[in-house]
Amino acid sequence: MGFQQRQLAGLGRSSTLALRSTPWGQSQHAVVYGPGVVFHHTASHGGFELTADRNTGIHHLLRSDNGFYEEDCAWAAVAAAFPELFTDLERRNADEILKKVYPDAWEAIHGATLERGQSRAKDRRSFDAENAERWVVIAAILSTQNSGFVECIATLGGRRGGKSIGGRSGEPVERRFLVAEDRYDIGEFGYVIDEEQDQPYTGPSSFVGSSP
Repeated sequence: MGFQQRQLAGLGRSSTLALRSTPWGQSQHAVVYGPGVVFHHTASHGGFELTADRNTGIHHLLRSDNGFYEEDCAWAAVAAAFPELFTDLERRNADEILKKVYPDAWEAIHGATLERGQSRAKDRRSFDAENAERWVVIAAILSTQNSGFVECIATLGGRRGGKSIGGRSGEPVERRFLVAEDRYDIGEFGYVIDEEQDQPYTGPSSFVGSSP
């Protein structure tokens, strides 16, 4: 038996049949992690249910009003609040989820600051703030009319939905650009147009159904 299995065995979790409705459907099987902390399995998804008193133990930045925490990411809040109910591996996984998805909560819990590259969510927020008034590509295609170029559709800040929020007066919601293939690198969050090097474009489009 490996270390993870020995830890699991030592935690004493118990299975039960819980005829309970959850946000993910009817509970088909439940595992009691500890008093007031139950994990529900449903046909489609799953997650933790905490009693009202246990829910107060969740950090306020992570706490749900109904005491339910889905199994993909939100469960990490439960592991952070009640580490004694989880294995070392589970705690490490939960900490990584908090770091990447809930960086503000992670920083508050640990009293530390996440640097660039440590949290995708925090890096995304920084990218959006730094490029809120720059043209960010939301769609791109190799140009069939202009060899060696990528035809791009860009909006201010990469915003979608047809509205220019906080946009520059008199400028359209979307603009098209030609970007040299060897320059086009989408990066982690999108390509930011360099208005000194990338060419505004109003000619025939390579996008299906588009007009010049």
